Amino acid sequence: MTRYDGGPAESPGFLLWHVTLRWQRAVTAALAPLDLTHVQFVLLACTWWLTEEGHTPNQQDLATQAGTDIKMTSQVLKTLETKGLLERRPSPTDARAKTVHPTPTGKSLARQAITAVEATDQAFFAPINTQTLLTTLTKLTHAESPSTLSRG
Repeated sequence: MTRYDGGPAESPGFLLWHVTLRWQRAVTAALAPLDLTHVQFVLLACTWWLTEEGHTPNQQDLATQAGTDIKMTSQVLKTLETKGLLERRPSPTDARAKTVHPTPTGKSLARQAITAVEATDQAFFAPINTQTLLTTLTKLTHAESPSTLSRG
């Protein structure tokens, strides 16, 4: 049946799935009063952060930073633009690309949302050693995927 004697309760992947769902629900609840979905928050925060770091991101830069699909990124950015939180402008260096700029309202909302999500993270992860978690997650993020390993 399964290699885990205790079944799914001992499967790291299954447990990670459940933890992720609980964390996503907590973040969604924190963002609801700000009228942002989780993916809208991530893309707005990435836009704000990259801009604050002196970059002028385009849609591809944001998709790469956020780890999101480029088509979905474009759709979400359009929604954020409709909400008045960012502007998309033609790139001065690539006629096919659009640069993305947070509006003053978008910058303010990004800061509020980041504060809300960081407070949610702090409360959610309080029962564990977050430095150990960060080390583990960083390793997993940068590890080769199983499909890459099996091609060997």
